[in-house]
Amino acid sequence: MLAAEGEHADAADLMTQALELVPGWAAGWFCLADYEEKSGRKEAAVDALRKVLELNPDDIFGATLKLAFLNGAEAGSPSPSLHVERLFDDYAHRFDTSLVVKLGYSVPETLSALIWEHVGEAHLAYVTDLGCGTGLFGERIRARTDYLEGYDLSANMLAKAADKGVYDHLAQADLSLPPETSGLFANHKRHRASLVSAADVFLYLGNLDSAFILAGELLAEAGLFAFSVEDAGNDGDVVLRQSLRYAHSRDYVLRCCGVHGLTVLAIRETVIRNDGGNPVSGILFLARKSA
Repeated sequence: MLAAEGEHADAADLMTQALELVPGWAAGWFCLADYEEKSGRKEAAVDALRKVLELNPDDIFGATLKLAFLNGAEAGSPSPSLHVERLFDDYAHRFDTSLVVKLGYSVPETLSALIWEHVGEAHLAYVTDLGCGTGLFGERIRARTDYLEGYDLSANMLAKAADKGVYDHLAQADLSLPPETSGLFANHKRHRASLVSAADVFLYLGNLDSAFILAGELLAEAGLFAFSVEDAGNDGDVVLRQSLRYAHSRDYVLRCCGVHGLTVLAIRETVIRNDGGNPVSGILFLARKSA
């Protein structure tokens, strides 16, 4: 109640008293860090986050990201996998309504439109949808796709995607891991996909080299890679935002494409959703794997 009324210093003091009774309560320490940060006591917030990681090394709360943001550390490390998995497991049942209806999420429509502008009337033989979530992108390309597979870290999101009946194959995979250990190649054959998509996936990855290597492993010769990023503007190549999501600059993505043998076919800057009542700028890319 104190926090809801903006009395964050008093909320922090009360939480500190609670933690004297239950010092092993990791979630309580994470709440304390939030209250301390909002009351302007940054160092106390950092100390509380370090306690969170001491009690919960797997980092279900995303404390490492919060520490990086508060300390102004160089961005690049992926979001903790367990944190992202649990975040979307909890979010799955209301994901479509919250994201599309309330936040005006538009990447699936805009990205699919960008693809059709370059593909024309042709069908896509084999599509791999990375970070498929509940299947919002898959729904929009199914009619012109011969085989569609989806991969996601969250089992609950995959279950929602399965309910829609648009995918030929769904499986759990961790895109923050190297290709050999990500779980993608248990069923997928290398160099087979005519399109690899990643709609609103890279905001949890930071450095994108591993993602581009993975796309190269998945794509057939001359295959298409369609993806979106939050726009970092002039703030840097890879920027960790207060939302604890990563934004990437246009120039950084273009360099990644060049290094990993991708020719950029189209770029579209657009508002990808709203966050806290404010529009979030993004960039959509369509690239082709070079021969």
